[in-house]
Amino acid sequence: MTSVGNARRSSYFAYLVPVLSVFAALLIGAIMLLALDASPAEGVRAMFDGAFGSGEALISTALKATPLLLVGVGITIAFRANVINIGGEGQMVAGGLLSTALALGIGDALPAIIMVPLVLLAGIVGGAIWGAIPGALKAYYGVNEILSTIMLNIVAVQLMNFLLRGPMIDPGEIDRGTRIPQTERLSESADLPLILGSDRLHIGPLIAVLAAIAAYILLWRTPVGYRVRAVGQNPDASRYAGIPVKRTIVLALTMSGAMAGLAGAVLVFGSESHRMVTDGSTAGFTGSAGFNGIVAALFGGLHPLWTIPASFLFGGLLVGGNALQRAVQVPSALILALNGLVVIFVVSTDRYRRLLRDRASAAETAARLAEQEEVEKGAEVAAAAVKGGQPLFAHDQMQRGPLFLGSLGQQQTARAEIERRQSQPPRQLRPPIPPPQAPGDHQV
Repeated sequence: MTSVGNARRSSYFAYLVPVLSVFAALLIGAIMLLALDASPAEGVRAMFDGAFGSGEALISTALKATPLLLVGVGITIAFRANVINIGGEGQMVAGGLLSTALALGIGDALPAIIMVPLVLLAGIVGGAIWGAIPGALKAYYGVNEILSTIMLNIVAVQLMNFLLRGPMIDPGEIDRGTRIPQTERLSESADLPLILGSDRLHIGPLIAVLAAIAAYILLWRTPVGYRVRAVGQNPDASRYAGIPVKRTIVLALTMSGAMAGLAGAVLVFGSESHRMVTDGSTAGFTGSAGFNGIVAALFGGLHPLWTIPASFLFGGLLVGGNALQRAVQVPSALILALNGLVVIFVVSTDRYRRLLRDRASAAETAARLAEQEEVEKGAEVAAAAVKGGQPLFAHDQMQRGPLFLGSLGQQQTARAEIERRQSQPPRQLRPPIPPPQAPGDHQV
């Protein structure tokens, strides 16, 4: 049991590696603050207060973490099928555009109880379509998914610029001549409901957490999830087992894109402006959540449930970085560098963390096999002893032997049965009955 315990402790340590990498990045950030004649202690305090120091800070962190969590959950689904989704940015844009177009087309014709689920579903569909395209290209034509998803990010941003500067632009922007790429104020019935009596906190964080839980159930509690994980582990074996590998790859990227598309819809209808707006780039709409979500997924060990705290922690770092800039008056480039350091440390330690988990799993498996072999040897000795009419174990051995690890009552019952068998006289065997002889088959 000691080896099993050590293996489990090693596995738990593997999950602490990202946290340690964040502290290492913050340490380097403190050195950079010293180089700029700023106080590291004041900077750390400003980051913590800005991210977690008050109710408003917690709300800001939760809102910042929501798209990171949704994109991160999508990344974990794709990863389980052994495909890499770099297209979170474009999938968010696609989900935001389709949900916005639906809201503009319907207007105020539907109540909020119908409108809110409808626009969220539209975001899911938009992201799913944008994720299915690279999935089909990879599965049926062998196109590298990294290349296709990045190229689709570019296509999505150009489509967004065209629509927000043309068919979907706010008519007021045309009248004023400003032509800011944004839509008009969307229907109030499509606004995400506010919770906890706040004027900023909407149901987006709750939706993201429920999506992460649903992804965990899907991957580890359903046949679909089993097929996705099987294809990710060994596509050839999965194909021989009758699993449709190509369709599963398409499905994994489709579900991954659906999560990112939902994040785009949440950004649109949970925003304070209640409209879709951009500065001409994907980051102008997404806030780079499509890329930061990848970091959050790696930070959470590419597991849907662990991605929840990882996203909130990384969201806190982003919010706290802005507070740090305001508090100690450092250049914005330092904040970007600090976030970049966190990304580098998390990504660089991912391989080491996987190695720790693999070693822990191998050690635990070996320990369990050794225990099983010990029990089997004990069973063989017991069978031989009973067959030879010898006592199975001494009294002290019965108290601690692997075959008698149950309750004291079970031990006493087993011992009484063995003594009863030993006290019985040996059975008198009858002489063997000769086989019947055929007529004429006799001795002379």
